[in-house]
Amino acid sequence: MRRLQARAAALTMFAKRQSALAAAAGAPPEPRSRVAMEPVLNALKKPPVAAGAAGVFVIGAAALFVAVLGDPRAGAPTASAVLERPVAADTAPTGAEAFGFSGLDIYQDLGPIDPALMGEGGAAGGEALITLPDGASVASGQGFSAPVRAPSNPLPKAPIAGLFQPGPNGPLPRIAADGRVPAQAYARPFRSNGKPMVALVVGGLGLNSATTRAAIERLPAEVTLSFVPYAEGLQTWIDMARAHGHEVMIELPMEPTGYPDNDPGPYTLLSSGGADDVAVKLDWLLARATGYFGVTNYLGDRFATSDEGVSALMTNLRQRGLAFLDDGSMRRRPGAFARASADRVVDEEQTPAAILRQFNALEAAAKTNGAALGTGFSYPITVEAAARWTAGLEARGLQLAPASAMTRRPGR
Repeated sequence: MRRLQARAAALTMFAKRQSALAAAAGAPPEPRSRVAMEPVLNALKKPPVAAGAAGVFVIGAAALFVAVLGDPRAGAPTASAVLERPVAADTAPTGAEAFGFSGLDIYQDLGPIDPALMGEGGAAGGEALITLPDGASVASGQGFSAPVRAPSNPLPKAPIAGLFQPGPNGPLPRIAADGRVPAQAYARPFRSNGKPMVALVVGGLGLNSATTRAAIERLPAEVTLSFVPYAEGLQTWIDMARAHGHEVMIELPMEPTGYPDNDPGPYTLLSSGGADDVAVKLDWLLARATGYFGVTNYLGDRFATSDEGVSALMTNLRQRGLAFLDDGSMRRRPGAFARASADRVVDEEQTPAAILRQFNALEAAAKTNGAALGTGFSYPITVEAAARWTAGLEARGLQLAPASAMTRRPGR
């Protein structure tokens, strides 16, 4: 019985298949050309495929033209060259790179490079090593070639008892009950030896850890360091700087020309802000850390035109016993507990030769006037140049002094 049922099912399937074949046989066949070309036509409707096909067609036509008629330029002279796209530099050169070869003429005439120091391809271990007349060595591949200095005469850890008070955003500097002031207590002790004095402030610190650490560790302790109030871990950086003997300052962002397109940050002192706005922002800025002897401006040419704003700033600083040093742009603005203005910004042009020219001019001013103050930014090239320049000051008859030694009390 099961065999009969299976056979019947098979016959049924066979019949259906035959019916389908018969129906297909009665239908008119599609043209072969249409069946073969339809996928190609559908593909050519796509723009990328169409563009590629057009290119192939043009190349093929050109090849056929040359094959039939010959190369029209045959017999003409030809030349070929290998072209390489220059790789753009991602970052500015480091201090050591900037002093590697160009700009070394500022150290007068260099002697020939010792061949024993040169490896394969003219480099020692992949770097060119040059010894300068002052004894410094330059290895062009290093970020900084100036040596790390051992901590020298560390300053007392901040805060010092009696020199701060609670504020809405943290401890604020104040004059102690016994008359001590931050401008003196946090400054690096200094004694003149009778030689002309030069001082240097390196600013913009705290934002880049590499240059901040290099400035702290590679510059002499007499170089004053200035920190950005917005920097993370600001107190840690200041503690580290003081442990290496550097006195420090805090930078106050001030309204520049072009504000707000040129915006130094949310706590910028504004020319239109008035005394109350200055006081509120100073409470935040000065509470960012402790251990600084004074403050300096960051930008601020427009703020400097505000009599009310500048007067409120100077009064606040004087009441807190803080010094104010500017970059030379606010020279005629008196006030604060103590004042000084820079004679030169040393790195407006960031090349070794230009920076060393500014240092030379600073030396000349010191020999003429007895003292001179320079300021610069913490570019790697500035830190490198400053380390080299300060190393030879004593031999040139000058004394390196902290910036606090350049300040003067009003009326004194």
